[in-house]
Amino acid sequence: MAPRSRKQLEDKLAAKGCDPQVAGTVLDRLEQVGLVNDAAYADTIVRSQQTGRGLAKRALGQELRRKGIDDEVVADALERIDPEDEADRARELVAKKLRTMHGLDAQVQTRRLAGMLARKGYSSSVSWQVIREAIADAPEHQRD
Repeated sequence: MAPRSRKQLEDKLAAKGCDPQVAGTVLDRLEQVGLVNDAAYADTIVRSQQTGRGLAKRALGQELRRKGIDDEVVADALERIDPEDEADRARELVAKKLRTMHGLDAQVQTRRLAGMLARKGYSSSVSWQVIREAIADAPEHQRD
């Protein structure tokens, strides 16, 4: 079984009909021995989702909160993300997507890239900066 947050485990035990008091006692003991650790779980999710899916801080925060992670733990996990690393990941995503949009008008490319980055949680300032750079550097948009 994959790692889970305390909230996810509580919900699963409740769905199975476990007494909430018993579930709380068991989960407390699991936390004491280190088998349930929301901070470590949040760090793992941040690393894997940022690397694998290219999610930005905003989307990662939403994902963690959806999984029942406490806001304080979420803020702590997101604090470790370097803004420059986030911008670099956005550049990688844009470069990859731009390869599939060869021949389209620059406005169409810009709109599609902005939508993709917005869905992944990137701020508009990072998105527009990265998109402007990519469109300006694209060979098909260079002046002869």
